[in-house]
Amino acid sequence: MPKDDDRVEILKADTHDALDEVKERAQATGERVKRAVAGDTMPLGDKVASHVKEFTHEAKANVDQAKRESRDTIDRAP
Repeated sequence: MPKDDDRVEILKADTHDALDEVKERAQATGERVKRAVAGDTMPLGDKVASHVKEFTHEAKANVDQAKRESRDTIDRAP
C-alpha cells in the first residue's frame, strides 16, 4: 500500500491526466462538429486534416486514460 505522500502525488497526477483527457476528447469532438457544420463545402484536404487532428486528439486522450488506469493498478497492488 502506498504511503500518504504517494497517494497525494497519485491523486495529483490522476487529476492532471483526467483534465488532459477531457480537453483532448473535447478537441476531437470539435473537429467532428466542424466537419459536420461545413458539410460538403469543406475542401477535401481540410477534411483529411480534420480527421487526422481528431485521430491525434483521441490517441492523446487514450494515452492519458491509460496512464491513470495504470496508476490505479499499481495503487491496488499488494
